[in-house]
Amino acid sequence: MTIHFYLRFTTHFGQAIFVSGNTDVLGNDDLSQAFAIEYLNDQLWHGTIKIDTVKDINTLKYKYILKENGVEDTVEFGDDRIVALDTIAADEINLIDTWNYSGETENAYFTQAFQDVLLKTPAAIAKVAAKLPKTYTHDFRVKAPILNEDEAVCITGAAADLNNWSTEKPVLLKKNKTWWKVKLNLAKETFPLAYKYGIYNIKDKKFIAFEAGNNRTLNGDAAKKKITISHDGFINTTYKPWKGAGVAIPVFSLRSKNSFGTGEFTDLKLLVDWAKKTGLKLIQVLPLNDTTATHTWKDSYPYSAISAFALHPLFLNLEKTAGVMSAAIIKPLKKKQQQLNALPEVDYDNVIKFKQSAIKEIYTHQKDIFRNDTAYFDFFELNRHWLVPYAAFCFLRDKYNTSEFSKWKSNSSYDENAIQRLVSPSQKHYDDIAVHYFTQYHLHLQLKEATAYAHKNGIVVKGDIPIGIYRNSVDAWMAPELYNMDAQAGAPPDDFAVKGQNWGFPTYNWKAMQEDDFTWWRQRFEQMSEYFDAFRIDHILGFFRIWSIPLHAVEGIMGRFVPAIPVHINEFFERNISYDWYRYTKPFINDEVLLQLFGEEISYVKNYFLNNNELKEAFNTQRKVENYFAEKNDSENKIKYGLFNLISNVILFEEEASQGQQFHFRIGMEQTLSFQNLDMHSQNALKELAVNYFFRRQDEFWKKEAMNKLPGLKRSTNMLICGEDLGMVPHCVPDVMQQLGILSLEIQRMPKQSNAEFFHPNDAPYMSVVTPSTHDMSTIRGWWQEDAAKTQRFYNTVMGRYGEAPYFCEAWVNKEIVLQHFYSPAMWSIFQLQDMLGISEILRRANPDDERINIPGNPNHYWRYRMHFTLEDLLKEDAFNEEVRSYVAASGR
Repeated sequence: MTIHFYLRFTTHFGQAIFVSGNTDVLGNDDLSQAFAIEYLNDQLWHGTIKIDTVKDINTLKYKYILKENGVEDTVEFGDDRIVALDTIAADEINLIDTWNYSGETENAYFTQAFQDVLLKTPAAIAKVAAKLPKTYTHDFRVKAPILNEDEAVCITGAAADLNNWSTEKPVLLKKNKTWWKVKLNLAKETFPLAYKYGIYNIKDKKFIAFEAGNNRTLNGDAAKKKITISHDGFINTTYKPWKGAGVAIPVFSLRSKNSFGTGEFTDLKLLVDWAKKTGLKLIQVLPLNDTTATHTWKDSYPYSAISAFALHPLFLNLEKTAGVMSAAIIKPLKKKQQQLNALPEVDYDNVIKFKQSAIKEIYTHQKDIFRNDTAYFDFFELNRHWLVPYAAFCFLRDKYNTSEFSKWKSNSSYDENAIQRLVSPSQKHYDDIAVHYFTQYHLHLQLKEATAYAHKNGIVVKGDIPIGIYRNSVDAWMAPELYNMDAQAGAPPDDFAVKGQNWGFPTYNWKAMQEDDFTWWRQRFEQMSEYFDAFRIDHILGFFRIWSIPLHAVEGIMGRFVPAIPVHINEFFERNISYDWYRYTKPFINDEVLLQLFGEEISYVKNYFLNNNELKEAFNTQRKVENYFAEKNDSENKIKYGLFNLISNVILFEEEASQGQQFHFRIGMEQTLSFQNLDMHSQNALKELAVNYFFRRQDEFWKKEAMNKLPGLKRSTNMLICGEDLGMVPHCVPDVMQQLGILSLEIQRMPKQSNAEFFHPNDAPYMSVVTPSTHDMSTIRGWWQEDAAKTQRFYNTVMGRYGEAPYFCEAWVNKEIVLQHFYSPAMWSIFQLQDMLGISEILRRANPDDERINIPGNPNHYWRYRMHFTLEDLLKEDAFNEEVRSYVAASGR
């Protein structure tokens, strides 16, 4: 069989088009082995292949690739160009295609969230029968993601089989997965042939409208033994963009009558019921992975998972796991369950202690039946690659009382054969291994059941994928070469964390990850798609560059962007800067600096921590200072943080192995006392060079870094992707996210324009999520009371109100801010539950400070916020629920 590819696409000099597909001649989906097609004219590229449908394949799947100067690959969106060759009785096939740009808005509607939940084909439309001739010459396919109820796609044109432009009896197409299709016999027609798609109401049997623009033209012929399949892209009609609203809340923050001191996967069903009642279409949660490193409240940090795949036992509902068979095990815990559930916040230590103890008892009681469960076998085989190492890790963690695998007396380095011996069913400790299989299996069942319930009720579930991994995790243990274990990831200083953030995670070794085509990332995405329809990429800027902090530092302010183009020593000389390596790269210390940092403690500091205005070896890094003060009283914190400030009182960080030739600016250089003690010429010249370093020279470099990672990762999943693009955002980020069809995050109090104090939701792009606050911020009510002057400006400018702003965020103020977000043009308006409750004087919490989930500037924050009443009670609040539902409906969401 001969197959001709015709791509309607306009290129410029230096560009080339390739076809990738699931057959040898097209490279077997290996993009590097794709088949090159040829330039035909300004609007068309063409290529021909031959396929033996008996020996090769019977179903062809393919897509196009654009190469720029033979280097950069741009792959079009989608995996839905599928041709069933074994059903086509022809010797020759013409495939006429339209390039599908990944950044096209309509492609968002073909992601999992929309196709499987939000825009499912109505039953009446699914029953529409397209015209099916005995023999056909042409197969027309077009996409129409947004149609009104009872609307279908039709086609008509200058041909008898197209009913000669009739709008009374146009030819109806049938919806088949992502395409609307119809097969026609045009053997007697003359080419080129003009046609158009339109919209038809099947209930009223009425033609609604033609698509906009010029007539479409079909060239070629209808020769015998020849079939033409025309993939015509999107129908060109105007439509009202789909908009939805959602609620964001950590699972541990949920509260039901049956939960065990924390939110559980089973509680998600109640949240779904509330979302459905109020017209919301999305539930967003924080990461759900197991964080059990210490068995204490310090494991409450959801972004510090010991496994990128395992779910957290915290979320397991014991009663459902026990079932009738093991109900007697749970019954004695009823009183403790009620005590823990009555607490205003999560008591992490006690909750996890009682849950893990009960899980072991239930496992012991059920293990014989569990091990013979065929559904469990399927789960085990599909997840073996992470499940077995995770169970072994947990066993060894508990055996040696630490997750720091480097301190284990055995298996400190991962060895596959040794681990297989360790987890063998013949081992005496096998139950201590298998209990983790049991736990993960039941967590999987409960989360799967909850998300299936959400889908049944038309609600999508949005997950969260952390940018980092915990240093002492299964992932780092198994493949330390994939991570830079000598570095710490974090974030530069901002208004919410003036010293920056140090998350403690190792940074990614992207080069090593790329060598196996990002297998680890693809596996993460694949597993997430088991449960979620959409996900948030935590700190998507990390795919462009990561804020990397050396291990000897404690504060994020000691980091720098990696990778980054450094400043060469010659650049100082070119600007007539009096460069001095020691003066610029070492802490600047004199009596004036010491007096400003330590006040009356100056003599003590000089005597104990310094030698001739140089830090002693024992205190010359922040980590050494941190360790020294670990056992001291809090009264000495002033000295500790003063030393931190002294150590960070530098202007430049030297690039490793550059022999004093290349440097990176310390962020916030202008605020350092070192900088302020320079002459005015040096200050101005350094500021100018720093602006070039941070905001100009890196942009194209960082864009290439992102485009080496994100396109392939995005192609590996069909979930709707939202990027958390907050902080110090490079200029290239919006363009890359737009090209890839990744939704941005827009927050009112964090405008992306440097000259703006606030962002108005009215100005949001469609491909975005708007929200008034996130888990890393105070809620609307909390923020209102933080800075009276700023609140006043917001009240007068963004809210358009005259006079003095209310001191407290009264319900009407909170409501007005929420409504601004509802009426935004953004695809999604997502609210923390606390912000939604804030519109009600009755339901809101008494103290807004109690609503906050996390304080990013505090690395030891206890994540324990819970709803202050149950979901069952929330469902009974008819007046409030109807008010929310009315706002959702009125705003077109």
